[in-house]
Amino acid sequence: MVVIMHQGAPKREIGQVLAALQHRGLEPRIISPEDRVVIGVVEEMDQASIPKLREALAGLKGVEEVEEFGSAWKLASRDFRSQRTVVRVGERTVGGPGVAVMAGPCAVESRDSIISLANVLAGAGASFLRGGAFKPRTSPYSFRGLGREGLEYLAQAGKESGLKVVTEVLRPGEVELVARYADILQIGARNMQNFALLEAAGDQGQPVLLKRGLMATVKEFLLSAEYILARGNPGVILCERGIRTFETATRNTLDLAAVPLLKQLSHLPVVVDPSHAAGKRELVPALALAAVAAGADGIMVEVHPDPDRALSDGRQSLTPEMFRALAKGLEPVAELSRGLLGEG
Repeated sequence: MVVIMHQGAPKREIGQVLAALQHRGLEPRIISPEDRVVIGVVEEMDQASIPKLREALAGLKGVEEVEEFGSAWKLASRDFRSQRTVVRVGERTVGGPGVAVMAGPCAVESRDSIISLANVLAGAGASFLRGGAFKPRTSPYSFRGLGREGLEYLAQAGKESGLKVVTEVLRPGEVELVARYADILQIGARNMQNFALLEAAGDQGQPVLLKRGLMATVKEFLLSAEYILARGNPGVILCERGIRTFETATRNTLDLAAVPLLKQLSHLPVVVDPSHAAGKRELVPALALAAVAAGADGIMVEVHPDPDRALSDGRQSLTPEMFRALAKGLEPVAELSRGLLGEG
């Protein structure tokens, strides 16, 4: 439920509305504290009691309108917040001006290699360093990351290069550990509906990059984001990374339509991972540019100094030279897209 106050309503009238909702056992939240205060209630309510509650609220001084949410993902909804969320990571932003560029290897392989690559990426246009310390792999015999050692290398590489670090966390019990080293906690596609992990990441309070599951609908994706938001963590970044379809020519199928759709349904920033969608490095630049043209707030691409010798996902990893060429073309496409889509 959304309660819209009259423009300039005094604090006393706002307080009366909050008190009326709290008296009924609800937890109202002030959505917009600006010139027109908007109050939201996201708890499930008995449908039979809603008409009486609406009538009671409409009769209070200062109340202009009482509406119901139009979606199941209440905190992630544009009904809850009409302005787009900008996730701030130090001096960097996702959802703000410019394209957020996240780049790095699929997995951290050694201290020297990740530090060297981070410096190259920083000079080529990246703003975030991605890399896996804990790797969920389809085969238990594949390289599964360096663990805590990899986190230490990532943090050092981020510090030396000036890049902010985003890395995956796999278990609720490891959230605090990963948060000590990373600036953004990544929840991967396989864990999109690991609700205990979502809640633990929400409790931690650091920004969370949530990847869409391989078989997840947009509704399921947004409801997973809701788990994090409901724990009081507003810094959720949605990541479209391709879904599983009948097509076998690519690793997954990049759902580009999800980008404008998510931005229509939600106020959260959206980034795209074309590396996991394509599975082939030669396709990644085109998909990255297409994602930005569709309105994506950022991209996440895999880059490796020698992809053919990478311990994980080398086939989809760009070379540093390919990344540098791609990064140069992102902002011109973004500027054109913002103008055409009316977001400039």
